[in-house]
Amino acid sequence: MKRLDHYYYSAKRKGYKSRASFKLIQINERYGIIKKGFFVLDLGSSPGGWSQVAVEFVGDSGKVVGVDIKPMHIKNVEFIRGNVFDENIVNRIREKVEFFDAVISDMAPHISGIRSMDHAKSIELGERALQIAIEVLRENGNMVIKVFQGDMLNDFLKKLRKNFEFVKLHKPRASSPKSSEIYVVCKKFFKTP
Repeated sequence: MKRLDHYYYSAKRKGYKSRASFKLIQINERYGIIKKGFFVLDLGSSPGGWSQVAVEFVGDSGKVVGVDIKPMHIKNVEFIRGNVFDENIVNRIREKVEFFDAVISDMAPHISGIRSMDHAKSIELGERALQIAIEVLRENGNMVIKVFQGDMLNDFLKKLRKNFEFVKLHKPRASSPKSSEIYVVCKKFFKTP
């Protein structure tokens, strides 16, 4: 059985919405982004693979809020249907929870097949996730953002380093080796003056 098929069938067996759940599990095992009792914001949350895992990590004392333009129904997740680029999205998020311990984003653009364009759009989504995180993340909070690799990645990493002490690229085992997706793991958030 191919490695990715293994994750697909494991996701089905465990009742996860997608194999993406294992990407977050593997990132969290390595970097401890989400802990028990954390308040977590999941951007681009539908169909819910990351939200399901986040709920398991935070336990009864934590909270998970998901945001997506597509509908999503996951037990114990407060869901906001909306576009991350909407002007009022931060206010809508803050109505649920004012500050979060972790922001996670598995957002991806609609794939055009033109690598440079898909890369640029993924960076745009990553930058929007960062803007939202700056508004809602508490001091020393953590973040994970999916982007596609390309020539704009280094500049994006520089932006992240202005607000996080620890910034590292990571490709979990559950990611396809052929995919250009990569995750940026950010820890110890601080506000720049």
